[in-house]
Amino acid sequence: MDMLILVPKTTNRLHYIFDLILKDLLGISFKFTTDNETFMSYNGPKMHYGNNKFWDEPFQKATNILFEHDITEKELKIVDYKDVKAFFPVFNDKSMFPFDLFAASFYLVTRFEEYLPHINDKHNRFQAKDSILFKMNMLEKPIVNIWAKHLGAKLKEFYPDLQLKKKSFTFVPTYDVDAAWAYKNKGIFRSTAAFARDIMNMDFSECQKRWDVIIGREKDPFDTFDYQLQLQKELNLHPNYFILCGEYDFNDKNISLRNTNFQNLIKRIGDYANVGIHPSYSSYLNKEKVGAEISKLSKVLNREITMSRQHFLRLNMPLSYQILIDLDITDDYTMGYATLPGFRAGIADTFRFYDLEHDNVTNLNIHPFAVMDGTMRDYLELNIEESYKKASDLIREVRNVDGTFILLWHNETLSDEKRWVGWKSLYRRIIDTALNP
Repeated sequence: MDMLILVPKTTNRLHYIFDLILKDLLGISFKFTTDNETFMSYNGPKMHYGNNKFWDEPFQKATNILFEHDITEKELKIVDYKDVKAFFPVFNDKSMFPFDLFAASFYLVTRFEEYLPHINDKHNRFQAKDSILFKMNMLEKPIVNIWAKHLGAKLKEFYPDLQLKKKSFTFVPTYDVDAAWAYKNKGIFRSTAAFARDIMNMDFSECQKRWDVIIGREKDPFDTFDYQLQLQKELNLHPNYFILCGEYDFNDKNISLRNTNFQNLIKRIGDYANVGIHPSYSSYLNKEKVGAEISKLSKVLNREITMSRQHFLRLNMPLSYQILIDLDITDDYTMGYATLPGFRAGIADTFRFYDLEHDNVTNLNIHPFAVMDGTMRDYLELNIEESYKKASDLIREVRNVDGTFILLWHNETLSDEKRWVGWKSLYRRIIDTALNP
């Protein structure tokens, strides 16, 4: 039997967040009513989301955000609740929670704060340090999942026979292929320029290494795809790959898609894994460029491209997602920060993109990742053991809420050379931890 929820009025925002919290996370089917008499006479499970408690039903005091349509600054007063923090406090001792769980969850998963005035970093990205979760010191907790679990427990107190969804922890490895090879297949001009640079820097060991790889005496250090395939077969992994297909530029340095060796590599990857587009740095907010890159990758694989992750994680709300939707992308994996690990949208589960600008839910599925190799190595400057602890702590947080742990890695990180020495074994340790409770 559906749970009946009494509300002052229904809105798209209200439908969206109740669908996510009750149906998707808790497995509770529901319907809304605005009629008091209908609510009072209902014999099944019910809940009141509004201003004042009337009867003995579960009651959650509401704030205004879910009944509005505009995008304006909100006062985000932080409050403590059990093992976590929250915001949008409510002052009603009859409320199930001392904060508006639904409004706070909506604010996080829609990335409401990213629509508001803010200062981007040098790559035009919203900065993690400006987020409410960072200010609450809750960025590394899937707080929406945690709140939902608390809600489920509260509702079970009222309705012991209420059946909640049985979720399970899931691990999804993903790879960004920014540079398929370090030395090979770069073409005569790029290779000649690289040799000249090595000589000018008097880096003769690098020059020799480059030559040995080009003539086939050594394997290219970034060519770690055999190892990835070995892991997939051994551990029954189902990774997603994101291929950079943009033309060569300062921040887009992959091999040209006109190169037959690169095409063959992509086809090989596509034989054993899901492949999506990695829209180039220079295609940022350029629908025509993104579309052209998707088209090129689609022709190589001879299949439709429906997955995406932005290069450099350059995400602009809502334009980046609006472009992807227009280009028939159904699943995006960009939701995370480059500078810090954790849960940008406060959630460790797939959710649909809600377009605040148009005030409607879309069919674009957002898959938030928890941590990236470059975040630990380059931004936080963690060593191997510190990186393992960070990743394993995040895995534990996701496992505690039976969520999905998505790991972002690069093929070059598995080279075990230069600045990535030790990271190949670290990667295996992280995977083993994710697969073995």
